[in-house]
Amino acid sequence: MLKRKRKVEDFGNEIQAHIALEAEELQREGLSEKEAWRRARIEFGSAQVARERFYLRSRIAGIDNLMRDVRFAFRQLGRNPGFAFTAILVLALGIAASVAIFAFVDAALIKPLPYQDPNRLVMLFESIPLGPRFHLSYPDYLDWKRDNKTFSSLEVFEPYGFMMNTPDGLRQADGARVSAGFFRTLGVKPILGRDFYDGEDMPKAPRTTLLSYSAWQKRYGGNSGVIGKPVTLDGNTYIIIGVLPRSFSFAPAEPADFWSILEPSKCRGCHGLYGVARLKPGVSFATAFADITTIAQKLARQYSDSNRDQVAYMLPLTQVIVGDIKPVLLVALIGAALLLLIASVNVASLLLVRAESRKREMAVRGALGAPRRRLIAQFVTEGLLLSLIGSALGLLLAQQGMHLLTLLIPKDMRIAMPFFVGIGLNVRVIAFAFLLAVLAGALFTFAPLGRFRFMRMHESLVEGGRTSSSALWRKFGSNLVVIELATAMVLLVGAGLLTRSLYRLLHTDIGIEPDHIAMVRVQAQPRKYSDNTTQANLVREILHRVNALPGVLSAGVTTKLPIEDADWTSGFDIIGRPDDHQHREVAVRFVTPGYMSTLKTKLDSGRYFSSDEDVSKPLVVIINQAMARQYFPEEDPVGKQICFGGDQKHPMSIVGVLSDIQEGQLDAAPRGAMYIPFFQNTNSGFVVLVRTARDDRAFLPTLTAAVQSVDPGMALYQPMTMDQKIHDAPATYLHRSTAWLVGGFAVVALLLGVVGLYGVIAYSVGQRRREIGVRMALGAQRSAVYRMIFFESGRLIAVGIAIGIVCAISAATLMRKLLFGVHAWDAATIFTVAFILALASLLASFLPARRAATVNPTEALRTE
Repeated sequence: MLKRKRKVEDFGNEIQAHIALEAEELQREGLSEKEAWRRARIEFGSAQVARERFYLRSRIAGIDNLMRDVRFAFRQLGRNPGFAFTAILVLALGIAASVAIFAFVDAALIKPLPYQDPNRLVMLFESIPLGPRFHLSYPDYLDWKRDNKTFSSLEVFEPYGFMMNTPDGLRQADGARVSAGFFRTLGVKPILGRDFYDGEDMPKAPRTTLLSYSAWQKRYGGNSGVIGKPVTLDGNTYIIIGVLPRSFSFAPAEPADFWSILEPSKCRGCHGLYGVARLKPGVSFATAFADITTIAQKLARQYSDSNRDQVAYMLPLTQVIVGDIKPVLLVALIGAALLLLIASVNVASLLLVRAESRKREMAVRGALGAPRRRLIAQFVTEGLLLSLIGSALGLLLAQQGMHLLTLLIPKDMRIAMPFFVGIGLNVRVIAFAFLLAVLAGALFTFAPLGRFRFMRMHESLVEGGRTSSSALWRKFGSNLVVIELATAMVLLVGAGLLTRSLYRLLHTDIGIEPDHIAMVRVQAQPRKYSDNTTQANLVREILHRVNALPGVLSAGVTTKLPIEDADWTSGFDIIGRPDDHQHREVAVRFVTPGYMSTLKTKLDSGRYFSSDEDVSKPLVVIINQAMARQYFPEEDPVGKQICFGGDQKHPMSIVGVLSDIQEGQLDAAPRGAMYIPFFQNTNSGFVVLVRTARDDRAFLPTLTAAVQSVDPGMALYQPMTMDQKIHDAPATYLHRSTAWLVGGFAVVALLLGVVGLYGVIAYSVGQRRREIGVRMALGAQRSAVYRMIFFESGRLIAVGIAIGIVCAISAATLMRKLLFGVHAWDAATIFTVAFILALASLLASFLPARRAATVNPTEALRTE
């Protein structure tokens, strides 16, 4: 096969030599030279047939035909560069979007978690009236661990970092605290050193810690001699005993460099832990949930002062890790699938148009003896080649798309999503891309074959391939356009609802004015600032220096910022009200007097804190409207007294009622909250906030330097603006990313749908050129031609949009959990999208209509 030319030529020379010898023999017998050569050729037979037989004897016909078909397919694409470029690009975009989104779905929802038998792992919470996923206390954990009958192991962790002593002073170190059997429950073993021993979390045991792989590399240069070295965290000395595997991550506690042993507590009312448990073999999720619920109910009766209205709550670990991102990924995957559908329909339409224009070619080839299977093989080859090129380009675009999508995730959220680290092409993603390529190849093959099947060779030869309009194509192509427009309508409505939802979210009333606020978190050295007096003096000095900075309008301090989770809650009692066995719990914030003016909050009644309200003054508190509505309905709460945990010896007087500040996430309902003067209950960790007349981002370095100058040994971290915090909040990100993804798909779908409609109308006009010429020759006006074309396109547009509206409402109903302040059947969004799609489609129909209206009847009839 590799020496085909030489062998065939040799065989041809041999044939000529044989015929020459025969002719010489005939000449010796008395024939003339011309007659001798004629008789010799007749006796030998067809030399061409002999050469072909010789050639085919050393060839594999199927492979030979395939190579011819591939070369011919490349030549066909080269002759039609516009068609080839459009078809390949459209297919590549559809496949790129689908593969890129699938890679994220694979990483988050399909790829198994890096633990032993992860489907048997669950997370445990305590549910309270404020919500279902709150913390456990250490005594409750011990009771759950001892009394349950359904878990093979049950451990807890605390996802809070450390303050690490360094030569440069106190610095933040990411980390978590875990009970001794935590890693054994997950089925994770250190790659260096050892795991925690049983009992190592007891009070008298030495403090130990494990390093994450990244911390081992980053902080210790991958030195194996790190085992046994001390490290000072939160003022306590810990011994490094091991290094965790490189593949290990635990999203609920990330980021975490140090995994230290958990210190036990006897306080049943102190909640700060989350539980992780492994189900016993054969035990179902429902059985374990019922078991742990029974234990929690018993504890609520036994410890009514601290556990009232507290019940158990349990979720699969996988759901906890990917629960928030799952709906976004599924919506994005559906959007990408719809975009791929439109892209495939568009390419199939192009192939059908091209097959229609090649009717005469196929008819001629058939008339010359080409068997139908060879013509079919040519279509198959061209469809598969187009699919192969488009899929290869799509994979390259998908790789870049994954990188861009990863960059859209805020850095802080990306750290808490370790399953997205190193996302790229793997076996599952490539298999998915291969499946799409096969499906696309099948569609691109059978679409023109379906047209070819109904083609009559004789009629195609008579028609010349261009004079009659194909009713079959017009009907089929019209159906494809309806599908495209309906799909585009679904994506556009989804994008519109998500965009409007994002707008509502960003413009919801959060009780503050977030512009021009800069802030930085501060952690002072606990041993240096160990009491109320030193902590209060530190904060006063910080506020004094910050207020002296140019451009500062006001400054304040708080222990917890708005637009975060609803942690830091506490139960309380109302003094003077009989015990009604009601569990009262609200968020608690400790703030300085300047905090309210810095946020520009709204005071509904009473007063703000004064600057001299410290531990020497009567205890006071300000509550929000949500707390007032819930616990003081139809009465003025100002002047009422409350206390923590029944401690009536230390009553707090309510001196004011604030409009609700959004203490939870932006998409959460306002919750009850109380604000206590910071100087009456100080802390060594806090946040400094400043309202400035200058640019808040540019002011951050100045703010950080001013705070650090008070005590260089303090840890300062997470400097940001309030606008930045809102922009990067988890709820904002989820709504924004979904809106961007679906919106991007919708724009491409709109373009492809309009292009598809243009292609159908333009082809129809081209096929009806003679008909239009006859109409105009008989007196039809241009306006009548315009009406005819616009009627045809308008019918397709109306049907596509009508079907799309029904599908869009159904799709929006399924994704209603991603909407905020918007109904799935929002009329304004649906009608706006329908108008835009209809207008764009009519504009796409204008060019073919204009071309039809300007047809010269004489030329149209002459050319036909």
